[in-house]
Amino acid sequence: MPAFAPWSPAFVADPYPAYAELRTRGRVHYYEPTRQWLIPHHADVSALLRDRRLGRTYLHRFTHEEFGRTPPPAAHEPFHTLNDYGMLDLEAPDHTRIRRLVSKAFTPRTVEELVPTVRRLAAELVAGVKDNGGGDLLAEVAEPLPVAVIAEMLGIPPADRALLRPWSADICGMYELNPSEETAARAVRASVEFSAYLRELIAARRTSPGDDLITALIAAHDEGDRLSEQEMISTCVLLLNAGHEATVNTTANGWWTLFRNPAQLAALRADHTLLSTAVEELMRYDTPLQLFERWVLDDIEIGGTVVPRGSELALLFGSANRDPEKFANPDNLDLARADNPHVSFGAGIHYCLGAPLARIELAASFGELLREAPAMRLAAEPQWKAGFVIRGVKELLVEL
Repeated sequence: MPAFAPWSPAFVADPYPAYAELRTRGRVHYYEPTRQWLIPHHADVSALLRDRRLGRTYLHRFTHEEFGRTPPPAAHEPFHTLNDYGMLDLEAPDHTRIRRLVSKAFTPRTVEELVPTVRRLAAELVAGVKDNGGGDLLAEVAEPLPVAVIAEMLGIPPADRALLRPWSADICGMYELNPSEETAARAVRASVEFSAYLRELIAARRTSPGDDLITALIAAHDEGDRLSEQEMISTCVLLLNAGHEATVNTTANGWWTLFRNPAQLAALRADHTLLSTAVEELMRYDTPLQLFERWVLDDIEIGGTVVPRGSELALLFGSANRDPEKFANPDNLDLARADNPHVSFGAGIHYCLGAPLARIELAASFGELLREAPAMRLAAEPQWKAGFVIRGVKELLVEL
């Protein structure tokens, strides 16, 4: 399938023409290199995200052998323990129970109370770029803002926060297609180190509770049920990873998109009330998470093709968000687009719990840059990282 080439730098830089070809050619395509069925249409992606014949895991119903899959190597166990106890890779009833307990700590009020903190942090970071007359927007604003926010939420001391981004990057490497053994080794090491760090922090909060999310997770209960220590560790790692990776890449990718669409950037600079629809449109136009996977738990038919139990679907978010059957002129950036049912935060029971916080962070950083750096311009065309699933630029150099 020459159109879909996830390890090609040219494809990663611009996968959208290939997606258009896939949509034209059908609703489902088998891709042998990853043994996945590619799903490119918005209607299918949206429906399958909600379909209970699919799952983020299959282990609640089958063993690896029963499902026709090879168990992961024993050397990878620390990563899988960390990953498999997080909400993102669980199904009911475990997912339901853990999400309910986490939601007791991660409430809309908790998120809303963070708004002043997020705005303060965004202002401090943008002031640094402004004082320097520019710099790398990725390293100096996009990355540190969401990491600082989630670290503050969790109660991680400022001196330890530099550890978080490298751990997260190494763990998230395992979500790419066909990760190498070197990638797996880094993810295992990061999983061990991050888990040990959080285990100590949780123990400290048990004896000395604080006003933070870890303390709230310890206290969260429902009819006597509480999170286990491993569930708390996995939840904290998920909140960090999912809580900043998308925001980082939406910020950097979004500004790169704006620089390539000067008329739309000029409209946003002239009217900051466009910011709320602009954030949604930037997430749609160049979504940071290009692909999300689901296991087929029972045979399913898609467009006349029977996909058997034991298969894996690759739901192409980037393609769904550019589907002309759902979006008018999908390849055009329209910051005023009002009807925008993008799938960048997922759907169904796994809809992103942190979506409200991500929107607050994006509005804060984009808004601060629009106000304080109204003439900001691109200093050098960026290069893309090698990853395709979590897709972003290596750096975004700007001048004021």
